[in-house]
Amino acid sequence: MADAGADYAERMPETFSATAAVELAVVERSGFVESRHTGSAVVLAPDGTVLATHGDPASAVLPRSTLKPLQALACVTAGAALEGERLGLATASHAGTERHVAVVRSILEDAGCTEDDLGCPPAWPADTATRDEMVRDHATRSRIRMNCSGKHAAMLLACRSTGWDTDGYLDPAHPLQQHIREVVERLTGERPVAVAVDGCGAPVPALTLTGLARALHRMGTSSERSPFALHRSAATLMAAVRENPWTIDGPGRPDTVIIERTGVFTKTGAEGLVVMVAPDGTTAAVKMLDGSSRATATVGLRLLERAGALATSEADAARRDLSLAVHGGDAIVGVIRPTV
Repeated sequence: MADAGADYAERMPETFSATAAVELAVVERSGFVESRHTGSAVVLAPDGTVLATHGDPASAVLPRSTLKPLQALACVTAGAALEGERLGLATASHAGTERHVAVVRSILEDAGCTEDDLGCPPAWPADTATRDEMVRDHATRSRIRMNCSGKHAAMLLACRSTGWDTDGYLDPAHPLQQHIREVVERLTGERPVAVAVDGCGAPVPALTLTGLARALHRMGTSSERSPFALHRSAATLMAAVRENPWTIDGPGRPDTVIIERTGVFTKTGAEGLVVMVAPDGTTAAVKMLDGSSRATATVGLRLLERAGALATSEADAARRDLSLAVHGGDAIVGVIRPTV
């Protein structure tokens, strides 16, 4: 009798292998290289051509939250009236502060929905101070505090604006998800090789890292004067995040810090992903094979530096505010540093 497990493994779609990955960063402790992070990366020039590759960016990855700019754009083109802070929250993996939650509530109110309509799971806020305050008040986890609640609220608003049923809005066959897929395919130039379920319950298509970079590059180089509505909306979205960097992550958190310090649009995703778009359009996408995100931001910054899209002084200013130091007792004894 055939081994069913082995047969499934042969058919199961997967990302690039360990042998295809390359070293992207190391962790130094007291002058000793303690750990190495391997993965793949791609850099696109301002004109969209491939400038550099590392590892195997032609293999599929699950983009996780780096897909949110595309999902938010699809919500807007489906009729969701979002701008400014609300558009930033639709794109966010937010920290769950009172400020973030207030904006999400306003989106839900416009949709005629409540927190109970959100399809994302209950969660504690990522912001430590907010969580501590909730614990002191004997509060519990909630859906609106989950980092993806802004995206889900935008999806509900898109459904109500277009006349689609909000029930089952996360089903891949739902009209909203079909519309999102169309936008993703248009911007990436790819058909997903598989569709998985993200941590928040939304569909997440498997795309190549290069395709993901291409999509964010197209969004980042779009003009609000474009004759095409999709590109006008994309330009508005990117501007909204850059003008309201607190929305996409949170005070002192990586994406917010990098946007504030450098003007580089940055979106981190779970399992070691990040995509960055510099003001000139140069785009870097990174996937760490081990799923760790601790080195993704510094690797992305280094790739933009090497491409000439970011001054070293700007990158260093951002790095100083990222959690890259390695501690030994009360002292800093090392650093997480890129090796590309």
